[in-house]
Amino acid sequence: MQEELNKFERNKVWESVQRPTHQNVIGTKWVFKNKMNEKEEGIDFDETFAPVARLEAIRMFLAYVAHKNFIVYQMDVKSFEQNTIGDKVYKLKKALYGLKQAPRAWYDTLSQFLTDNGFTKGKVDRTLFKIQDVESILLVQIYVDNIIFGSTNKELCDKFSNLMQGKFEMSMMGELTFFLGLQVKQLKDGTFISQTKYTRDLMKKFGTEEKSSVKIPMNTSVKMDMDADGKPVDQTRYRALIGSLLYLTASRPDITSAVGVCARFQSAPKESHMTAAKRILRYLKGCQEVGLWYPKEGGFKLIGYSDSDYAGCRVDRKSTSGTCQMLGNRLVSWFSKKQNPIATSTTEAEYIATDNCCAQVLWMRQRLATTLTCSSTLDLITKPSKRLRLGSP
Repeated sequence: MQEELNKFERNKVWESVQRPTHQNVIGTKWVFKNKMNEKEEGIDFDETFAPVARLEAIRMFLAYVAHKNFIVYQMDVKSFEQNTIGDKVYKLKKALYGLKQAPRAWYDTLSQFLTDNGFTKGKVDRTLFKIQDVESILLVQIYVDNIIFGSTNKELCDKFSNLMQGKFEMSMMGELTFFLGLQVKQLKDGTFISQTKYTRDLMKKFGTEEKSSVKIPMNTSVKMDMDADGKPVDQTRYRALIGSLLYLTASRPDITSAVGVCARFQSAPKESHMTAAKRILRYLKGCQEVGLWYPKEGGFKLIGYSDSDYAGCRVDRKSTSGTCQMLGNRLVSWFSKKQNPIATSTTEAEYIATDNCCAQVLWMRQRLATTLTCSSTLDLITKPSKRLRLGSP
């Protein structure tokens, strides 16, 4: 442990000093004074934004490495414990957890270190780095202090691990198995992503373990509204359930539409809304281990699908857009949300949904073209029988 602490001192994170008599020593809980306005003396808090990878970017990364037959590894920043000995304390010199500037300071430091060592930063996704030669490529995806990486050459992974551990206090966690709440199984013929444990914990938390399962998450014949005459339920509990289900949509596109509808009534939830939300849990009970399968075999064509539910909302008669994007036969992105404008026809609702799909598809194509250097054709599908070809990167 002393060796680890010495490394922090060598990296000038802090220094060991005699305990001052005129100042209080901060313990494990960090407390700071809030600035009232920008004219107050002290540290400027303007530059605090740090890029964070989108979930679809993580899924694209996993789909790509599965297609290229990479093995993905994970690294994390080490944590530590130390009891103060005598009157010695640590004087903070750099940003750590709890400071508003910490994410930005960490990203800038890590980004500069990687680019100095030959990595190229993504133009679209600033959290994805790569380094390649004629025969090999190494991809690095960062999410704050979590780092996943893979390469066509195992030696490059070992070199990268040694490079990072030589500069930062990082722990090598082996092959990727769990990341951002996603369970990841890397198999010979592909990669499987799920949230099985989280699903089971969710059913236990909201008391649906003993309930019977249902075949669909929401009855298609039911059109939910504000239910002004219904019995109110606990808002906190309802919002907690909706928030948990929204997190579960990271690997379960089959419940995205149903969860989106239930999420519209969080301001004044009624028993009918709670029943509909718990029905989603009953549906999950019958398919707890369902997830996303990214096979090794198959093409890597980028295809987008879009559709709309014209005037489906009974409250304001707005339509709902539904889109999904695939890389070959690998589903990597999707969403279902109510449209902002009120469409006056089914055609207008379809165009709005297609516009949303195009925006996501173009972002994905740019990311593939500039970072993953993947050549693929691009299709946009609004109906099963019709395709609009947009070209290829």
